Amino acid sequence: MNGMNADFIVMAIWGFIFVVFVFKLFQSIRLVPTKSAYIVERLGKYHSTLDAGFHALVPFVDKVAYIHDLKEETIAVPPQECFSRDEVNVEVDGVIYISITDPVKASYGITDYRYAAIQLAQTTTRSVIGTLDLDRTFEERDVISAKVVEVLDQAGAMWGIQVHRYEIKNITPPETVKNAMEMQVNAEREKRALLAKSEGDKQSRINRSEGIKAEMINRSEGEMQKRVNEAEGKAQEILTISEATSESIQRLADVIAAPGGQNALRMQLGERYMKQLSGLSQEGNRVVLPGNMMDFEYWLNSIGLQEKK
Repeated sequence: MNGMNADFIVMAIWGFIFVVFVFKLFQSIRLVPTKSAYIVERLGKYHSTLDAGFHALVPFVDKVAYIHDLKEETIAVPPQECFSRDEVNVEVDGVIYISITDPVKASYGITDYRYAAIQLAQTTTRSVIGTLDLDRTFEERDVISAKVVEVLDQAGAMWGIQVHRYEIKNITPPETVKNAMEMQVNAEREKRALLAKSEGDKQSRINRSEGIKAEMINRSEGEMQKRVNEAEGKAQEILTISEATSESIQRLADVIAAPGGQNALRMQLGERYMKQLSGLSQEGNRVVLPGNMMDFEYWLNSIGLQEKK
């Protein structure tokens, strides 16, 4: 009976050893996915890094100590309180984008590279915000992010990681400061509105005055042109009349100088003279006649039209 129990115990031990051996044999076969890296230790010491593909390990000797994902990952930086240069307490949080470049350093260079990156990002953010006034912290997000990335890159070279970006999600000031900032923004907005209104009113007045000025100039120029045109018209009229008079006088002189011209002129003037006398007598006017009705000959002689004998 005791011999049977002993044989059963031995068989159970060998069966357990066989099961463990089979389990370890299957465990030594590793299929590494793409963008992943397995750190293999042999007897507790670093042995190799397994890339993507099929790999077989030595059972009971080799083991996968660390498994790393080589894809870019996002790590949230928890909110923290920071003091600006003007002693205003603000709450800042952000996001880090990192990836593993050296799986060995990420495994043995630091205990937890994620936690270390978060702590370093927080301390760097606090130090940078401490050099800026509150108003500039909202404007200098890129400066803060660039400084954090620079510091993390220097440390990441020893940790086997690369920091691609650091983005600040929120910068939250206290409620009192937030209300004061809102009042300042509203005041600036009202100031710009009043300034824009005054500039518009100023431009409107300038435009109206320019329009009135242009209208007065146009009227004065029109009046001046009108007077110039009238003066030129009168001058042309006088010139035309004088030319016509000169031409008529010249023609009359030519007619008088022609043979029989003086006799014709004498007859015409005598006819007009008699018609005037006849007209005056018919209208009932008192007419004083010369003693000699032929005295108009004297008048003709005075103007040089009497025929010389």
